[in-house]
Amino acid sequence: MRPIGTATRGTTNPNRLRRMDRWIAATHGPALRRADHPVAVDLGYGAAPWTAVELLHRLRTAEPRTAVAGIEIDPERVAAAKPYEREGLTFLHGGFEIPLPERPDLIRAANVLRQYDEGEVASVWQRLCARLAPGGLLVEGTCDEIGRRHVWVALGPEGPRTVTFATRLGSLDRPSDLAERLPKALIHRNVPGEPVHAFLRDFDRAWAAAAPYASLGARQRWIAAVRSLSGDWPLADGVRRWRQGEVTVKWDALRPNP
Repeated sequence: MRPIGTATRGTTNPNRLRRMDRWIAATHGPALRRADHPVAVDLGYGAAPWTAVELLHRLRTAEPRTAVAGIEIDPERVAAAKPYEREGLTFLHGGFEIPLPERPDLIRAANVLRQYDEGEVASVWQRLCARLAPGGLLVEGTCDEIGRRHVWVALGPEGPRTVTFATRLGSLDRPSDLAERLPKALIHRNVPGEPVHAFLRDFDRAWAAAAPYASLGARQRWIAAVRSLSGDWPLADGVRRWRQGEVTVKWDALRPNP
């Protein structure tokens, strides 16, 4: 079967996806521990295998039995990654069809759909979610080249659940700086009248109001701003995650207008 999808630019850097990986390990770790044979997919890992290698390491801190399959549509990238295979880590030629005999418990697709048209996102989400094991998770999003700013959507077999904004707080001027890293489903919706635009507007206002906390550090200012934001927006996490420079919002609150 011919792989489904098209080759991406393949840009990758070590540690680029650390924020996403740590969130996955923390929030999806219990599901991996419940699985009989937990399997995760690094879909479209790019021109070098670093992100798949790192995903294995980070997920095994949550569940040591986890295996990772790196899947790439470019066969030359697969061949280049083969020397890095080890126990629990394999590299396969494929695409959105996910060429595994089993249904994975996790699919991570970082910086993949950003290179597709917005109109293609829903069908790709649906295809990938259909491949998940019961209780599985699809994480799809975008980050900058060194992983300082990252936004991702988490989806279950039933569809999208949440949107997470994550950043290195020391590099942040205002929360709306994260708009440039919105995933494809949202990046063209950051305009007046759309929920994601309203959310980032309110976040900037809360950040400005929390300016007195800056003397205590960027982390305390972020926590104060997010706590204020929680009065108007349905957040799906708490202070433990906020301290990491994260905030997770329920998808229905940011769902694009028809």
